[in-house]
Amino acid sequence: MSFIKEFKVFAVRGNVVDLAIAVIIGGAFGRIVTSLVNDIIMPPIGLLIGGVDFKDLMFVLREAYLDPSGVEINAVTINYGNFIQFIIDFLIIAFVIFLAIRAMSRLQKKEEAKPVIPPAPSREEKLLEEIRDLLKNR
Repeated sequence: MSFIKEFKVFAVRGNVVDLAIAVIIGGAFGRIVTSLVNDIIMPPIGLLIGGVDFKDLMFVLREAYLDPSGVEINAVTINYGNFIQFIIDFLIIAFVIFLAIRAMSRLQKKEEAKPVIPPAPSREEKLLEEIRDLLKNR
């Protein structure tokens, strides 16, 4: 099989399309959670700990300065506030995914636990059963 044909078979496979949809939805969900953390959760937490914006939390390794030619050299910092926000983002996303998978598992268990009710016999089957019973009684 040629490389292009093999790629075409791979690309139109259902799993690849499902994965692409999941990545797109996951990206959108990630942006929603980031907004939730940055815009709703972190401001009150920052207020509770003294009006600190987590984005401003950093450890300065070297201050910004002007070199002899007058070009500004940026400060070198470790931005641990951003890191804390990303950890909170991750925990919220992981928790929501856990809840979704847990709910799906419970639904699957409920579907498996339901007894399968056999379909009612058709009109022809009922008629054949009556004929069988009449022949037995002869």
